[in-house]
Amino acid sequence: MDPTAGAARDLGRGLFEEEMGPGSSLAHLYRGEIHRMKFWRERLDRTTNWAVTTIAAILTFSFSSPDHPHYLLLAGSVMLGIFLVIEARRYRGYDVWRSRVRVLQENVIAHGLDPREQVRDERWRERLSDDYREPTLKISAEEALAHRLRRVYLPLFSVLVGAWVVRVTVMATAGWPTSAAIGTIPGRVTTAVVVLAYAALFAVSFRPREWQAEAELRTEDLSAWDDRH
Repeated sequence: MDPTAGAARDLGRGLFEEEMGPGSSLAHLYRGEIHRMKFWRERLDRTTNWAVTTIAAILTFSFSSPDHPHYLLLAGSVMLGIFLVIEARRYRGYDVWRSRVRVLQENVIAHGLDPREQVRDERWRERLSDDYREPTLKISAEEALAHRLRRVYLPLFSVLVGAWVVRVTVMATAGWPTSAAIGTIPGRVTTAVVVLAYAALFAVSFRPREWQAEAELRTEDLSAWDDRH
């Protein structure tokens, strides 16, 4: 029998036992996952900063003169949509590391602080091991879009849509729907597209769904926690 076969089979056994102290391999693993989660969190914040800065510049320029065309605000909405897609993709990557951190927090750290409570998932080692062997995205692109819309982007889109409405009504020299026209595109068509696009964003944000992202702090989660405590 090849002695190296037994050694390979036992590799890693005992690394994550209860009696190991803070300097164990598990502690180093946890620190590494926190670092990667923090890095992806910073990437999310960077995209949000780009979006806010761009929207602020477009709003300032659009309202600086009545001669500036109203469709600059619609162009800003398109740019904001691009930022939303980029951030949703980054959020899916961020969730990979965050889900691993949550597995360790729920089943190792929380249990170590209060051993009276059972671990959340008896199969946490198997789950974590499988994820390290074959990392997978945990949430769909649509759910990632919904998260970022509810947290950041739906309010930004609302500001742009509200500013566009003011631009084609209050500040326009011609009455609506003429003021909403873009070239040969009638104002009614432009308005219908804006309304449908905003309704689609609202539907994606708030349609009933079973969230796959674990331990996500949503408004309803915080409200439920307040009721329990």
